[in-house]
Amino acid sequence: MSESRILQLHEKLVKKEISCAELTDQYIQAIEKDNSDLNAYVTVTADKAKAAAEKVDERIAKGEEISLLEGIPMTLKDNISTDGIRTTCCSKILEDYVPIYDATVWDILKKQNSVLLGKTNMDEFAMGSSCENSCFGGAKNPHNTGHVAGGSSGGVASAVGGNIAVYGLGSDTGGSIRQPASFCGVVGLKPTYGAVSRYGLIAYASSLDQIGPITTTVEDAAIVFDAISEYDKMDSTSSGRKGAPVCESLKNDIKGMKIGIAKEYLEGVRDDVKKSVEDAAEVYKSLGAEIVYFDLPSLKYALPVYYIIACAEASSNLGRYDGIRYGFKADNYTDLNDMVKKTRSTGFGEEVKRRILLGTYVLSSGYYDAYYKKAQNLRGTIVGSFRDAFTKCDVILAPTVPMTAFENGHAVSDPVETYLTDICTVPVNICGLPGISVPCGTDSKGLPIGMQLIGNSFEEAKILNAAWQFEQATDFFRPTGFGVQL
Repeated sequence: MSESRILQLHEKLVKKEISCAELTDQYIQAIEKDNSDLNAYVTVTADKAKAAAEKVDERIAKGEEISLLEGIPMTLKDNISTDGIRTTCCSKILEDYVPIYDATVWDILKKQNSVLLGKTNMDEFAMGSSCENSCFGGAKNPHNTGHVAGGSSGGVASAVGGNIAVYGLGSDTGGSIRQPASFCGVVGLKPTYGAVSRYGLIAYASSLDQIGPITTTVEDAAIVFDAISEYDKMDSTSSGRKGAPVCESLKNDIKGMKIGIAKEYLEGVRDDVKKSVEDAAEVYKSLGAEIVYFDLPSLKYALPVYYIIACAEASSNLGRYDGIRYGFKADNYTDLNDMVKKTRSTGFGEEVKRRILLGTYVLSSGYYDAYYKKAQNLRGTIVGSFRDAFTKCDVILAPTVPMTAFENGHAVSDPVETYLTDICTVPVNICGLPGISVPCGTDSKGLPIGMQLIGNSFEEAKILNAAWQFEQATDFFRPTGFGVQL
């Protein structure tokens, strides 16, 4: 059973048991002490954090009511634009880029006087599953620093798991919130496509990208989601949260809820992960839910469909980094073409170049119909399969990742095998559905195992409630010894 860290700290601030300045100093000191081991932060914004904390303390001193997230120390993945604060996507090509505007999600939180501790590490341009494709080196797993934090939002998961941020916002294109949350033993929510604005998120694959929270508890994820899920006219795909705030739906009885398990989700999954998910199903049975098994044969197409579409969109989106408009520019060149070629060859890392090449290939004349068009058609088939699945059940239970966190260096030595870690998470992005990863066990090394709950479009309330019920009935959150000890 886990208690909301946000609510705990909010109560302490309101009751004046601790000032926001004192709380912020604790987290800044923890970052100074532990970030050398975790490598979670790539930019620390101590001065801005302290200035925000002062504002909150002034409001509390005047007896003004503060919001739940006001004064809570948090972090942002380094692909979320922050006015006046370096935003690099952990790529050499953007190493000195400072945006002149805020992403909508940060604008919302900044207006609530959220305390931004800094920007966190990630796989370059969100391309990777280990956080090691970063020009700053990879973030480490707070449960065992010899293992990866996961990707691409590895820095956020490491910071939250290592208690050097209360919560953070990441982005999820094919599992980049849920996978590192699973590896680091925390909660990661990927909202429905369009529920949270993407304005100011530096794009990887625009039809798949989605911003969401990484927290220590399900209730904290619900609180943050309620805060950021507003309609935004600056994002043409934005629709905002539909219905009442999701926090109002937590703690609802789940007796009679149908929880579906697709057999294909359990194929090729490591035995200890499979057992943890099956044990979770038993917990749901004890809570009065009904477990429904069904087939989802289209699942086998999800990984190739994802990589074709994601790489194609990346090829287009990353065309803007040419050394002319902004970002890194090569020093020595003979003409314009040579300058662009050298800038992109030097500025992009190996994984980003690999995906740009794959994307350009599948979009090229003669191959478009064979790959990209076929992938889009199969995407429709997968969407239809999930639509049918939700006529049989209310939510789907699955592993988040087929394994636990692998050792540092493994992803670099075997990138193809690393791609397979996305097999359980990418269908959610292909279909634009909400998904949440929740800790559900540990392996023989003590590394966390995560389970995933998938809901129908805009049914975040349903999966959050189901996740909260599981969290309250079990106790899989493990403190790491890093950071602020509350």
